[in-house]
Amino acid sequence: MFSVSIFLMILVAGFNLGGKTVDQAREELKQQVKIPQDVHLVSQNQTFDIATKDIDLNYDFQASAERAASYTRTGNPIYDLNTKLQLLKKPVNLGLTLNLNEEKLSKIISIIAGQNSVEPTEPSIKLVNGKIEVNKGSAGSEVDQLALRSEIGKNLALLSNENIQIPVVKIDNSLSDMGAVLVKSRAEKYLDKKLTIKQEFNNFDYQASQLLNFIDPKGGFKEEEIVKEITNIANKINRDPQNPKFSFDNNRVTEFLPALDGVKLDNQKLKNQIIEALDKFEKSDEKNLTLEAPVTKTPPEVTTDKVNNLGIKELIGRGTSTYFHSIPGRVHNVALAASRINGTLVKPGETFSFNDTLGDVSAFTGYAQAYIISGGKTILGDGGGVCQVSSTLFRALLNGGLPIVERAAHAYRVGYYEQNSPPGMDATVFGPSPDLKFTNDTQASILIVAKNDPKNYSLIFELYGTSDGRKATVTKPIVSNVRPALPTVYQDDPTLKAGVLKQVDYSAAGAKVSFDYKVEKNGATIFQKTFVSNYRPWAAVYLRGTKI
Repeated sequence: MFSVSIFLMILVAGFNLGGKTVDQAREELKQQVKIPQDVHLVSQNQTFDIATKDIDLNYDFQASAERAASYTRTGNPIYDLNTKLQLLKKPVNLGLTLNLNEEKLSKIISIIAGQNSVEPTEPSIKLVNGKIEVNKGSAGSEVDQLALRSEIGKNLALLSNENIQIPVVKIDNSLSDMGAVLVKSRAEKYLDKKLTIKQEFNNFDYQASQLLNFIDPKGGFKEEEIVKEITNIANKINRDPQNPKFSFDNNRVTEFLPALDGVKLDNQKLKNQIIEALDKFEKSDEKNLTLEAPVTKTPPEVTTDKVNNLGIKELIGRGTSTYFHSIPGRVHNVALAASRINGTLVKPGETFSFNDTLGDVSAFTGYAQAYIISGGKTILGDGGGVCQVSSTLFRALLNGGLPIVERAAHAYRVGYYEQNSPPGMDATVFGPSPDLKFTNDTQASILIVAKNDPKNYSLIFELYGTSDGRKATVTKPIVSNVRPALPTVYQDDPTLKAGVLKQVDYSAAGAKVSFDYKVEKNGATIFQKTFVSNYRPWAAVYLRGTKI
């Protein structure tokens, strides 16, 4: 290779090496080639210089000369002869073989690309004040970094001092005027629609504003958004099988874990179900669709009834509530009262009393001050928040189909009890009366389990026993006889500075709320009852400072 001559009309970076040996060509390139100081890039409004020292540029003259010599020596005689004939007509200019730091060059190109790219705006759909708004989006552009790298390499290999035009690619996913009209018409079909995904006691609700996130303005649905939401659902419901635990001491369960099947969500199947539901919303007048989350269940090694002889086998009732915006004292009281009800066993035929089970509610028994209703006023008193606990248990009793012997509603509608529930689902307690009572009319003991989450301001009551096949039905509460809140009351307070106004009570409209509760077993009604709550209108009260 080193003794052969380079064929005529072969140039390297503009230097004619025809007739020279590889050694001669290498030496000539060494003498003639000077490493350029920089490369010049230009865009519409800017110029950029890349210093070759910043990318560690150098040339391999030996490899460059060898490449020139091998240009007509591929080993294919017919191909090589044709190449020589072409060279006699037109010379070829080969580039120098170069070495550089690709990582450094890539970083510089990335920075330049960032300064010469315009982020496109994707079309979007939003629900604003009950109306659909479509943003058509706008075009953007980005630097073709691979093409730019190629042009820089070519420029350096040929020792060209010409400016390199930065290659830019247009990105445009925006909608046309007609496209925006069609998308708006499509999105309007989701108004007043609701999708619910259920799994055991978990409900995942999606209203119109959330469903719109799944629509692809360019057609079809955004599967990546659907997959993201499914991942959130899976994180909340997937679990390993749980073996039960049961510790019993002094007529109270001190430790309890029910047997639970392991649960694993079928993500792909749920994605298909969601897309089918969304398609149905667009093609039908369906307002509400409910999907049962497709899951695979794995049973535990031991069932709950194997660790006790009280007939406690399964979940028979559940109630939930939230208490967002509670003051610290109320949060403390909810946790304390729930802990004192938790673990209670109610034997067959026994009547449970909330007040008797809870015991004394005062500062002496650990309760903090929080707002309570007393004497027709909302005041700070020991144990404010205990009714959050009784109201949540009331809901569990309704869900479990148990006979509720005693229940009283609050004097007025309290916001805490309507955060995740319709009105009329509360139960007030205050020892010795009013009380919340129920009778265990099943053949097994009932275990009351409280699960309080103060970080998320949520409370759950679960009732465990043995199901006898009963089914409870609670009708949607009917709100009637609505009366406006009472006029705001201002009371002078000499302990507050003049000009200070402090709200100590909040207004609430009066109303009558009723719902029917029916429990059936084997097709026959065991009992039924109508719960009626008469809520008084309430006034906001402000203390007005008079202290000078």
